[in-house]
Amino acid sequence: MKSSNLIQTAAVFGALAVIFGAFGAHALEEMLVSTGRLDTYETAVSYHFYHSLALLMVGILSLQFPDKKRINYSALFFIAGILIFSGSLYILCLSQVTWLGAITPLGGLSFILGWVMLLLSFGK
Repeated sequence: MKSSNLIQTAAVFGALAVIFGAFGAHALEEMLVSTGRLDTYETAVSYHFYHSLALLMVGILSLQFPDKKRINYSALFFIAGILIFSGSLYILCLSQVTWLGAITPLGGLSFILGWVMLLLSFGK
């Protein structure tokens, strides 16, 4: 994946994290509180935003170190983590479809693998 594509993807994910956070805090707060899902939604937004920033960092690192091929795997795992972890929690909170909680850990595993790939990119 090209560095510019990674940075653009990070920018889109970052903007979406802010939008989802604001939407949850204003338009959905009453519904999230009444269903007991406010903490879950906030967790989804937090991990979404953290990993949008991590993806931005990976894009910048890939500009500086184009020979580090595992950086792309790190980016792909971060993208998958955002989609699976945060995405499943967003849908769970909005739809109350509880089986989605079963796939959320796969997104968490993707986040971990993204960080491990980043470590391996610069490890000896």
